[in-house]
Amino acid sequence: MTKKFHLGWFLGFSPDEWNEPFANGGSPWDGEFYVEMAKALERACFDFMMVEDTLMVSEAYGHSRDVYLKHALMAPKHDPAPLAALMTAATRHLGVVITMSTMSYAPFHLARLCSTLDHISRGRFGWNIVTTGENQSAQNFGMDVLPPREVRYEMADEYVELVRQLFETWEPDAVVMDREKGIYADASKVHQIDFKGKYFSSRGPMNTVRSPQGRPAFFQAGGSPRGRDFAAKNADVVVAVGNGVEGMKKYREELRGRAEKAGRDPDDVKIVFCITPTLGETEQEARDKHERMINSDRFIEQSLAFIAGVTDIDFSTFSLDEPLPHLTTNGEQGSLDKFAQWGSGKTLRQLVIEASGGLVSSVELIGTPDQVAEKMGAVMEEVGGDGFLITSPSLRMSRRYIVEVTDGLVPALQRRGLTRTVYTQEHLRDTIKEF
Repeated sequence: MTKKFHLGWFLGFSPDEWNEPFANGGSPWDGEFYVEMAKALERACFDFMMVEDTLMVSEAYGHSRDVYLKHALMAPKHDPAPLAALMTAATRHLGVVITMSTMSYAPFHLARLCSTLDHISRGRFGWNIVTTGENQSAQNFGMDVLPPREVRYEMADEYVELVRQLFETWEPDAVVMDREKGIYADASKVHQIDFKGKYFSSRGPMNTVRSPQGRPAFFQAGGSPRGRDFAAKNADVVVAVGNGVEGMKKYREELRGRAEKAGRDPDDVKIVFCITPTLGETEQEARDKHERMINSDRFIEQSLAFIAGVTDIDFSTFSLDEPLPHLTTNGEQGSLDKFAQWGSGKTLRQLVIEASGGLVSSVELIGTPDQVAEKMGAVMEEVGGDGFLITSPSLRMSRRYIVEVTDGLVPALQRRGLTRTVYTQEHLRDTIKEF
């Protein structure tokens, strides 16, 4: 029997392909484009859409913000939390996941916001947990530099534990609404926690009613070894990039082992691999489209600036036609390792092309919808994984690309029995656990 896999979409609240023929118009700030997209993804029975976020105007590439603002790359970018409310109000089944940093929110504030959004979405909200990897973001919050990566994860472990406890401060039956006695909530079932840790403290209880899911679905991208431990311990869904089928298999086996070591059932940790399909009516049309994209100077500059922004490495200082020297960073080391493919001997230009502009291609998917669907099924069968997270190059998209996926690729997957054709669960965490 063919095993179904999960589908998600990764995007940013940004201008996207503002100057391309099929752009969204260049003014997405009212959220209408994303509401339309959410409806399209729900029609195609996607499990969720995930909105990434960053907290600065980057200057990582060339020590200047010029290239980022020139291409509207990583900035401007608006807050995803209000957008999540809009998208869930316009849908009934699709999960909406937003990125919120443990650096930028007080734990109580984040827990309260998550609970509110889970209520607004009727139990379809998810939190993508990030620790933030850019010093420029830290400087927007009163710090000179970020703490070392290991310290950030130690802080994040404590942060998530505190947030978990806050979610539990209201028992499931605390709200009684006894009209005769005039009692809305039973005070004996609402608890303070008096949490005092090394980095955080909170009295509690939450002042929001327990949310439909109890807590939102937790998402996390575990790249570095320490990040993988964190993801294995906490995440319902792990976002991953694997270099080819063997890299995907190795990552999945390793992360499941870490989950088991953390005392969890590995089957409770779903792993979705990032992909960027390029689709056409014929294979040649798709390949021509891909070649036009990757061979433009604009694509190379945007891609390097994007990768610089997430890794805090200035790639403008390296030759495109030579291999990279081995590099380390206090930014996203896991993303850097995935991109650089240390020891492969590949030039920087080759690495950019293979990454399809955004550290996103676990496997090459170029062809007709049927060809790509067939390969996705074969890859998932060999890897044994749980699904794919679709994005477009450098996290940019157009209405055309959305339609190519929702009306072309997804029906081809559904005909093969690979993805859902109907929603059966009310809450996002249950949808994730369904298969």
